[in-house]
Amino acid sequence: MIRVVLADDHAVVRKGIRGFLEEPGDITVVAEAANGDEALTLIRDHRPDVAVLDIQMPGRTGLEVTRAVRSERLPVGVLILTAYDDDPFVMTALQAGANGYVLKTAEPEDIVAAVRAVDEGQSALDPALLQKVMAYLSGASLSATVESLSAREIEVLRLAAQGFTNKAIGVQLGISDRTVQGHLTNIFGKLDVSSRTEAVTKAIQMGLVSVG
Repeated sequence: MIRVVLADDHAVVRKGIRGFLEEPGDITVVAEAANGDEALTLIRDHRPDVAVLDIQMPGRTGLEVTRAVRSERLPVGVLILTAYDDDPFVMTALQAGANGYVLKTAEPEDIVAAVRAVDEGQSALDPALLQKVMAYLSGASLSATVESLSAREIEVLRLAAQGFTNKAIGVQLGISDRTVQGHLTNIFGKLDVSSRTEAVTKAIQMGLVSVG
């Protein structure tokens, strides 16, 4: 069972999201928050598998909650579920350490799939936003000081781009998932990113890996 903390300042919206998240039977919403401060408290108390956060909430924003979760090293996946599709929001969320970013206009089954993906350690980016992210990165200057990735790190990054979990990557490469996490930590440092989604997107833009 995937345990979720759901945060949105509109009770009707929370009720709707909770309904279709719990319908399949493998996800349960253990707590709901109406503002960012409450969300962070509930995340600390419940240690859910995934926190589903709106961006604009009273008190802390979803982005601020995400930063706090990462700074406190809480073992929680973060999925931003919002109506905002503006480039700055998307990129800031990824840079803050969000594991996924999905629009509220997405189909319910796609949002459920995103929660499952984040729970499994994968990235979840709304398809409607991928082109925006790529365009944003193509317009941004890529650091000339990015350290070259090792062959093994590129292998790990390529498998991560295909959506494999740490455990699955380890099986593919014959190494432990702990070693995989070590490689990912090194990759994040070399690419100056803080999440899988950001690492994969930046690596694609730089031509380090390809997908499809």
